[in-house]
Amino acid sequence: MTNIVVVYYSSTGNTHQLAQAVAEGAQEAGADVRLRRVPETAPDAAIDSNPAWRAHLDDVSGVEIATPDDLAWADGYAFGTPTRFGTPSAQLKAYIDTLGGLWFNGTLANKGATAFTSAQNTHGGNESTILTLFNVFSHFGAVIVPPGYTDPLLFAAGGNPYGTSVPSAGNSAAASDEALTAARYQGKRLAEITAKIRG
Repeated sequence: MTNIVVVYYSSTGNTHQLAQAVAEGAQEAGADVRLRRVPETAPDAAIDSNPAWRAHLDDVSGVEIATPDDLAWADGYAFGTPTRFGTPSAQLKAYIDTLGGLWFNGTLANKGATAFTSAQNTHGGNESTILTLFNVFSHFGAVIVPPGYTDPLLFAAGGNPYGTSVPSAGNSAAASDEALTAARYQGKRLAEITAKIRG
């Protein structure tokens, strides 16, 4: 069985919705899947300034926190993050910065990798955030698995060939049915391509 881990950060729930869908898609493809969130690092004052942020943090308290061991376990991985000024969130980056030992030992290499994101609007940095994560995957020696245009359903979700992305416009339930379908497809594709990589 192929092991897939979905590691994500979400402040108000948009990226969380996508992470769940990616995990579901990988499970549908027969993978053993872990869904993991990275720790919240923002100060309480910032979190409490946005009731949706505090509510979401409370809602996901039961989701396990990601550790480097999750990446060591996985044959393939998906990273998800809201965009922050066109780049990944500091919270996800902090997690990535804990992976130096695994990178040094080659543990992260030759594994399928994909990414997904959300931003306030369609042109709020979705593509640049995913492409930034592709830079990370390249340093890891991973095999990048974008959805591309490999299924017509991707066009209904906006047609982002790099990874599923949603504009939130401040809505904590922003992911459309089409976007969630695309995210499930992305997770399924990750699991299937990772299985082929494993041989």
